[in-house]
Amino acid sequence: MALRVAFESGQPHSCILWGPPGVGKTTIARLMAESFDAQFIAISAVLGGVKDIREAVLRAEEARTGLHAQGTIVFVDEVHRFNKSQQDAFLAHVESGLFTFIGATTENPSFEVNSALLSRAAVYVLQPLSEQDLQQVVARACALDAIPAIEPVAMERLVAYADGDARRLLNTLETLAVTAHQEQLEQITDVWLLKVLGERMRRYDKAGDQFYDTISALHKSVRGSDPDAALYWLVRMLDGGVDPRYLARRLLRMASEDIGLADPRALRLALDASEVYERLGSPEGELALAECVIYLAMAPKSNAVYQAFNQAKALIKKEGTRPVPMHLRNAPTQLMKELDYGKGYRYAHDESDGFAAGESYLPDAMADPGFYRPVERGLEIRIAEKLRQLRQINRDASAHSQAG
Repeated sequence: MALRVAFESGQPHSCILWGPPGVGKTTIARLMAESFDAQFIAISAVLGGVKDIREAVLRAEEARTGLHAQGTIVFVDEVHRFNKSQQDAFLAHVESGLFTFIGATTENPSFEVNSALLSRAAVYVLQPLSEQDLQQVVARACALDAIPAIEPVAMERLVAYADGDARRLLNTLETLAVTAHQEQLEQITDVWLLKVLGERMRRYDKAGDQFYDTISALHKSVRGSDPDAALYWLVRMLDGGVDPRYLARRLLRMASEDIGLADPRALRLALDASEVYERLGSPEGELALAECVIYLAMAPKSNAVYQAFNQAKALIKKEGTRPVPMHLRNAPTQLMKELDYGKGYRYAHDESDGFAAGESYLPDAMADPGFYRPVERGLEIRIAEKLRQLRQINRDASAHSQAG
């Protein structure tokens, strides 16, 4: 993998570690410092500020000019929480090579990290730990006698509860180890595990059928325009310990799949609800999810975009690649113009009503596939009317052209 190559190169370089909680972002940064015998300075973007950056600069200068010259790695956790000016404070020092910058973020760095800083750092995408990875963590803890043996069913529940987060798993194992030692337990059973970890784990089993059945019930209740049922299943999942961020993602999917252009505001509201939750967290942010699920349930429904998208994918997969018609090709060079690239293209803004009647934008000899069929609900009523008008104008133009 790319990160391993970075270690084996023998030269540290600035990078952004992007991934969900508990996948080892901080650990990787510390290992990099150890591997390159560098001073390690950690800054929390949640608690720190420009003062911490200045102190890191001073420490890096001292390490570089000291008796035992040493490089420095500055690690910024949750770097996306730094504002633009705070992120800019690193630029000159990263550019000069005073220290190696490593940022950790759970958010997409394309949106949350300044482009100037991002251009000076490689981005490594870290994935949630797999079930096999988490099982290895548990196995190592058992091998060190840090915790009693765990029966298979309990192991499966622990791994599902961790949800790809090694930190969460280790914290849970620590709690179990202390309690098991107090009770002089020789083996951790599923029954004992549920008793120790309480109602939260009992209700939430990510690996079980109940989880998938419940999210299915939520989705179908929204699709079926039943706000009470939708709210019931949402709260059931929240009460059972489902990550609200997962539910926010599912609401976005529902807005796209089942409502679509019948009410484009639904997708915007789902995005807003997701952002509100990120800002407020639980329990306050959960109210925004409840507001969203009720809106989605009551919104007019259309899966026309969903159906059109799937039909387009199926056609592309079946037919392969058709060439782009000459009149639609770009012609940035004189040679391309001489080869008739873009010849005959009609600029829609120069046409009557901004519409080039009779123009074709599909590959040559390809019949209109009719992917998008708006329904007579919500905003798609007006979209369908507009589409019918445009298609009639095209038919009239084609008939006039043939008659001429």
